[in-house]
Amino acid sequence: MPPEPAEREAMRVAYLLNTYPAPSGTFIRREIEALEEIDVTVTRFAVRRFAGLLVEPADIRDAGRTHYLLEGNLAGLFVAALRELFTNPAGIGRALPAWRTLLRNARGGFVRHVAYLMQAAALRQAATRLDVRHVHAHFSNNAAAVAMLSALLGGPRFSFTAHGPDEFVEAPRLSFPLKIEQAAFVVAISDYCRNLLAGLAGNDEAAAKIHIARCGIDLSQFGVAPPIEAENQTLVCVGRLCPQKGQVHIPAAVAALKQRLPTIKVVLVGDGESRAEIENEIARHDVGREVVLRGWASNDEVRQAIAESRALLLPSYAEGLPIVIMETFALGRPVITTTIAGIPELVDSECGWLVTPGDHDQLVAAIGAALAAEPAQIARMGQEGRRRVERLHDLRQLARELKPLMAASGSAERLAR
Repeated sequence: MPPEPAEREAMRVAYLLNTYPAPSGTFIRREIEALEEIDVTVTRFAVRRFAGLLVEPADIRDAGRTHYLLEGNLAGLFVAALRELFTNPAGIGRALPAWRTLLRNARGGFVRHVAYLMQAAALRQAATRLDVRHVHAHFSNNAAAVAMLSALLGGPRFSFTAHGPDEFVEAPRLSFPLKIEQAAFVVAISDYCRNLLAGLAGNDEAAAKIHIARCGIDLSQFGVAPPIEAENQTLVCVGRLCPQKGQVHIPAAVAALKQRLPTIKVVLVGDGESRAEIENEIARHDVGREVVLRGWASNDEVRQAIAESRALLLPSYAEGLPIVIMETFALGRPVITTTIAGIPELVDSECGWLVTPGDHDQLVAAIGAALAAEPAQIARMGQEGRRRVERLHDLRQLARELKPLMAASGSAERLAR
């Protein structure tokens, strides 16, 4: 039976990101698409555009239909702020105490926080025009702050997804108690994340708003890859090249193994601020043939690279729970990664190799074990990984969990008007 008109109206929501779309945020685009498949109308908002090159056609398409609050809209922000001052003094009065708390806890950044308030005014007005009933922000940083201020100005209620661990490094600066208190609900992507958020919530009532909704992938796009050949000695590392992901340690680990394993190869898919440092390490360890920097790739190209490899290599220092691990498992390949944040909730010795981040000897040993494993062992580990993502990380299940939360928030907001 098709949804009733009132139900369709209640499910008009917005997603707000700091930067959207971006190669590292493909999972957010897919989450939006999964909601749209179950009759949720989603309007995309972002503070700014991705500064680099978009190579995925779906990202390029979404960039064309995203409303950007800050980039190219400075005059519009001033107009929105003035309109709010003259037509919504009560809303300004509600928002200012929270704005002052954000500024005080951040310990600086007055101009930046003025910009947040101006963006919130523009978001509230756009949400009213578009009849948006709920705003969901990914990550608990500035996007969540803007969504909260917009709600206090009189806009739709809001929620946010926290990923960690970067968000929790200096948690007091992000005003978690205030954001959780004001939110309709909060999403944690793992048990680890939920426990951290509950500790920051301030009280049991606020902590009760926190729901675990694990990030998901579209399993229909990930058929199990053919078994590897015994001579396949290729690993793939997928992600933004940055200090948090620890790719700088890969050249030294490869150098320690290449004499014993002369056909070893590691393909790094991605780009970022650590590229020059990684290139220097490649040159210093003379592994230019063994470690290849491929740059950003489309989703199809990433899947192909993983399928053609023996395992994923992700020696991260800071992650929430990487989507690329789920994608690797869905393709039937094991992973080499680290014992941080939510990763051990998905990965153990049955489907991968876990190492302490930054431990060279452990990393060398894990890579050596993965390259020495028989194809049958690689297949068994990949099969176990596939079973786990089918059970825990189905994208459509995530959408089914988010929809009623957003519907309840949107209905409450409508009744409050």
